Amino acid sequence: MRDVRRPRGGVLRGALLFVLGVLVGANVVYFVLTRTPAATGIAPTPTPGTDAAAADGAAPASAVAPIETPPVPPSPASPAESPAVLPATTTDATGSLLIPVQGIAAAALHDTFNDARSEGRRHDAIDIMAPAGTPVLAVADGRIEKLFLSDRGGITLYQFNPARTRAYYYAHLQRYADGIAEGQALRRGQVLGYVGATGNADPSAPHLHFAVFALGPEARWWEGAALNPYPMLVPGRG
Repeated sequence: MRDVRRPRGGVLRGALLFVLGVLVGANVVYFVLTRTPAATGIAPTPTPGTDAAAADGAAPASAVAPIETPPVPPSPASPAESPAVLPATTTDATGSLLIPVQGIAAAALHDTFNDARSEGRRHDAIDIMAPAGTPVLAVADGRIEKLFLSDRGGITLYQFNPARTRAYYYAHLQRYADGIAEGQALRRGQVLGYVGATGNADPSAPHLHFAVFALGPEARWWEGAALNPYPMLVPGRG
């Protein structure tokens, strides 16, 4: 029988090739498993529930403090279009009102409220004698309700108190002070006109006809119950 055994050198060569193949294969597997996404050029897919910044190693959007935008200041208010609100300081107490003619002392006033006038009328006011052109002053804070030219009163001005419960009436004016207008706010002591003799006043005896009226709910300048202004102008005469 013929001897067919393989030579010893062939067996060794085969074994070496097998070992070499195993080593090469292991290196290839290790290389593939350890390569980074940057090396492959393929970005990893973010895990659901995270954003791209978190996937790149940055803090998630929810962890970044929002930038607070400073609030935009409101536009500057335009100049008040309506008259300023005035405090209700006027009362009817004795001596509560300023004497409405500049330079006239309380001792110079006379109570003419009940004096008779033509056509059986009662005066319902006080006459304050003064030279023509003497400044007429607002007796209290308030607002000009009406500028009016009448046959009897001549150039007149109606002022309401802030509560609109009283009307102060100035008549026989020579003229209004510059800038006086209906709706204008007045301050106590502000010049509103000048003593005159317009209307049915005697030109030889210029004076201010001053009256006070209690206003009704409608606050109409041409209506109101006459109140005696004398005790309101002279302390201790109430």
